[in-house]
Amino acid sequence: MTQSAFYDIFNGDADGICALHQLRLAEPRDATLVTGVKRDIRLLDQVAQVRGAELTVLDISLDSNRAVLTQLLESCRVLYVDHHYAGDLPHSPNLIAHLDPSPEVCTSLIVDTLLGGRFRAWAVAAAFGDNLHDSARKGAVTLQLAEAQVERLRELGELMNYNGYGRKVEDLHVSPQELYAAVKPYADPLVFCGEAEILAQLRQGFADDLRRARGVTPLRETAHGRIFAFPEEKWASRIAGVFSNEKARERVDAAHALLVDNGDATFMVSVRAPLARREGADSLCRAFPTGGGRAAAAGINALPAGQVEDFCQKFIEVFSP
Repeated sequence: MTQSAFYDIFNGDADGICALHQLRLAEPRDATLVTGVKRDIRLLDQVAQVRGAELTVLDISLDSNRAVLTQLLESCRVLYVDHHYAGDLPHSPNLIAHLDPSPEVCTSLIVDTLLGGRFRAWAVAAAFGDNLHDSARKGAVTLQLAEAQVERLRELGELMNYNGYGRKVEDLHVSPQELYAAVKPYADPLVFCGEAEILAQLRQGFADDLRRARGVTPLRETAHGRIFAFPEEKWASRIAGVFSNEKARERVDAAHALLVDNGDATFMVSVRAPLARREGADSLCRAFPTGGGRAAAAGINALPAGQVEDFCQKFIEVFSP
């Protein structure tokens, strides 16, 4: 990777993009962009050889990037903002960290606090995208928005988040870099919603993928949770997050899991704790290799097919009262 004075490293979903957008509206900067699909959280691996630069890292787990971060801090200054499980922080004067794993918080809401609410509408959209509807609506109240405007922000956040899901960037309708470039000129997301042609493309793809997903019946269902499975298809990876969030809202007292076939004898797993009790998803997923996330929402990148039954049993154990 070509050396640069500045690097902006961000998750390719709504939260990562909106967090960066708020920061750069407040402090414009030419930086090398480093991002990927939503599940590509080891983004610091892409800048491991960088020296003497200033890095802004948004919406990826510090715990998952600890080794490379520690190395980078030897010569780089790092601003790290995130809402995932972090573990112990590296001790370095080069690190400024704003971390909050609270279940009602996302990275864009942390940035919103840091900026004193200057671009709050973008944080509201991000919170909707992260399925934090209560937090999003609380933020919207302070902006005195009409309900139709709130609904536009909800759709925007959900479409941006939907676009981040896929096994690789080529599976997405629009790359995260392209989506960030599209929002970059707009201080007001409502103006973006009215002018951006890119949203029509995402809206159509969203509708097509969700129709397919809604035809899938549960693989396992109990009084306390539901487990679904999707085939090895591009639409399945793209709609996984939206589908999981939708099912979670249907039954707020139940946990939900979605297994998407990776095509290599493993499954990508998304877990949502009950919205009425946002805890347990992270501990469940971290019990398996390649697992991690937050208490309210977590995942496993590659669950071996031979461990599916073990996962189902542990899911039931974790989320049974």
